[in-house]
Amino acid sequence: MARFSLIPPDKNNDIARPYVIQFLVNQTLRTEHALDPNLTVLNYLRNHLHKCGTKEGCASGDCGACTVVVGELHTDEQGSEHLRYRSLNACLTFVCTLHGKQLISVEDLKHQGQLHSVQQAMVDCHGSQCGFCTPGFVMSLFALQKNSHDANPHQAHEALTGNLCRCTGYRPILAAAQLACGATEDDQFDAHRHAIMAQLKAIRPTQTDELNRDGKRCLLPLNISDLADAYETHPQAHLLAGGTDLALQVTQFHRPLPMMIYLGHVAEMKRIEHFDDRLEIGAAVSLSDAYDSLNTQYPDFGELLQRFASLQIRNQGTLGGNIGNASPIGDAPPLLIALGATLVLRKGKEQRSLALEDYFIDYRVTARQAGEFIEKIVIPHSSPSQTFRAYKVSKRLDDDISAVCAAFNVSLEKGVVTQARVAFGGMAATAKRATACEAALLDSPWDSNTLELACIALRQDFTPLSDFRASKEYRLLIAQNLLRKFFIELQTPALATRVTAYV
Repeated sequence: MARFSLIPPDKNNDIARPYVIQFLVNQTLRTEHALDPNLTVLNYLRNHLHKCGTKEGCASGDCGACTVVVGELHTDEQGSEHLRYRSLNACLTFVCTLHGKQLISVEDLKHQGQLHSVQQAMVDCHGSQCGFCTPGFVMSLFALQKNSHDANPHQAHEALTGNLCRCTGYRPILAAAQLACGATEDDQFDAHRHAIMAQLKAIRPTQTDELNRDGKRCLLPLNISDLADAYETHPQAHLLAGGTDLALQVTQFHRPLPMMIYLGHVAEMKRIEHFDDRLEIGAAVSLSDAYDSLNTQYPDFGELLQRFASLQIRNQGTLGGNIGNASPIGDAPPLLIALGATLVLRKGKEQRSLALEDYFIDYRVTARQAGEFIEKIVIPHSSPSQTFRAYKVSKRLDDDISAVCAAFNVSLEKGVVTQARVAFGGMAATAKRATACEAALLDSPWDSNTLELACIALRQDFTPLSDFRASKEYRLLIAQNLLRKFFIELQTPALATRVTAYV
């Protein structure tokens, strides 16, 4: 039997102690050993704790009715440890990922008979009608208040992009955000911050733990060596990082996952390292945590990342997961391919590097071997001669999946294209480089004639499919028009061409 199948025996007896995870619900310690690893936080709250304020709207992370806040110990760049709060979709969060963290739901905000300031702001600003979506909005506003006092309109909009309301309208809710984030008085969470941190330190994982019930297992390795050993032993296991895509197997398709390995405690895979020529991002780094580094090097990457799903999803979803699920409409892969990113893959003790464009073979098929996982993503630094732009076309500005995602990385010297990397998502079975388009651009003058030849060449690169998001004709035309848009932006940089410039 593999050494990951049981938690080490308790020193006080000869019998292995039960599979167990520990976390806080508000400030109450929960020790759970009889939970199905497939259990979502949403169903745990409603069915096990009978806290029904958290609602199920879509079970897919689109509506935000199930928003909760998770607190965890976080060490900043200066080495200081503090308590960080983030909003998550409870419908996409497995309860096993709460190990060592604090869970806060809407029931926990009212204190000593008084509404929390964010709840009171929703009342005062008339931010609720039917009330079904209100708990989710309240929890998103709570996280916003905790993370940014006196939040500006952009921050408020970003915090609420993952929350949909069908009847109130967003103006009073945004007014509630402004009112709540202007509050200066401490709440019960501020008052008990040190006690909460002490509790979290006491239950901080110190070994590879496991949740196991009825043959369904979730391993929680603590370091990358244990992860590599566990995955090599159990290559059939599903790797669980953010789970924003994997959880849909359970919530949408009703397919229980017999075995998972959770990456959220593997410190080596949650690092961002800066070198003179490159950026290395661990595969388990959340999209929210990756934002600053990516935005600094490539502002267009940062701008598109802010349109990536919703804040709840970005707080949970990972860059490695967006690559690993091999979706043809994932937003990160086209950008990373255009930038010439490589992957560091690991199996057991062995590592290998692979260009990201070679990782994708076919629809949901990758070059990853059995027992092999993405350890980190390596992204070259930008150079002065390089121009990078990224575009996303979707039916909604926020919280939506791309019909087409495009990325252009071009270098010019004396008006001639000396380097060109062009990649698209949504145009083929995988995220893919447009090699014919690149050939039409390379070593050619950067003018309208070259541009139109490159647009024609896109017909050789892609034969897109029609689906409910877009027709094949629309997709090809959009791809060509995005290349034209890129050209216009470089020729007339003062012209505001982005939809985000007008909202």
